[in-house]
Amino acid sequence: MTDTKLIAILPGDGIGPEVTAEARRVLEAMALPLSFEEAPVGGAAYRASGHPLPDETLALAKRADAILFGAVGDPAFDGLERSLRPEQAILGLRKHLATFANLRPARIFAGLEDASTLKPEVARAIDLVIVRELNGDVYFGEKGRRTTDAGLREGHDLMRYDESEVRRIAHIGLQTAVKRRGKLCSVDKANVLETSQLWRDVVIEVAAEYPQVELTHMYVDNAAMQLVRNPGAFDTIVTGNLFGDILSDQASMCVGSIGMLPSASLDADAKGLYEPIHGSAPDIAGQGKANPCAAILSAAMMLRHSLAMSDPADRIEAAVAAALATGVRTPDLGGTASTRAMGDAVLAAL
Repeated sequence: MTDTKLIAILPGDGIGPEVTAEARRVLEAMALPLSFEEAPVGGAAYRASGHPLPDETLALAKRADAILFGAVGDPAFDGLERSLRPEQAILGLRKHLATFANLRPARIFAGLEDASTLKPEVARAIDLVIVRELNGDVYFGEKGRRTTDAGLREGHDLMRYDESEVRRIAHIGLQTAVKRRGKLCSVDKANVLETSQLWRDVVIEVAAEYPQVELTHMYVDNAAMQLVRNPGAFDTIVTGNLFGDILSDQASMCVGSIGMLPSASLDADAKGLYEPIHGSAPDIAGQGKANPCAAILSAAMMLRHSLAMSDPADRIEAAVAAALATGVRTPDLGGTASTRAMGDAVLAAL
């Protein structure tokens, strides 16, 4: 008998509850051995309990086999001290779950080429994954502000990685490339930064264990240019936290709509937190305008990466493509379909 896997659903704020509801409908329609448990997070949790990541929600996330996350962010709480703002929930989850590898795929679905600001023939070739390290780099290095002897305000942030941190994300990048087209581009700034030189040295060492992968290196400024000039040349990209933050957002806009892009954040055992990248979008919350495709595709990533259910993941991705091929479009894609109608179209395609 197949063990039932527990999925923690953390809808969060804004459009989070709307899009996660559609992703759950798709998962339930597939009759997989899954059970679901829901808990508040972000601003919704603060309203209910006075903290964006309540103990009960964190306990569920730790107990679950995977987490399907909506979004956090609510302007009503912008005046709170930083530790109580909704966004601290996702940072807290990453810390407590030790998720260090962020996978963000970007590809154009047939028929959506015109949604990209790139020429259709350029956009049509986009099919890549950015593997971003999540727990190190300048975001987590020593930081501070001071007044210099000259009376000037000065800020500093330390960019740092040790070789073990680079080694583990290099393995994820190389393993991802093995499952795709066998090409990995490591992005750094080794001509200027010692941190990047260490990054490059360690990636080369780890790549020796994967002779089937073609490894190349690119400086981050060139990578940003090539993502616009010739994005089809990329298969898998591995990079640090700062560069990955920037390049993954750039890639998302190359495909035309942030409402189409899923993501995964994985720990060392491939347990993951899965979320659409679009944020809480409070300006359209509750209006039924949100595109649920990114949340549905995040559920597909969850099945593939954390639950070893590749065939159902393929089915979901094919259903999204088929639904879009019928011409159903939410407002972000230039259409008029509601969140629910988009979900209905995916269910029909299943």
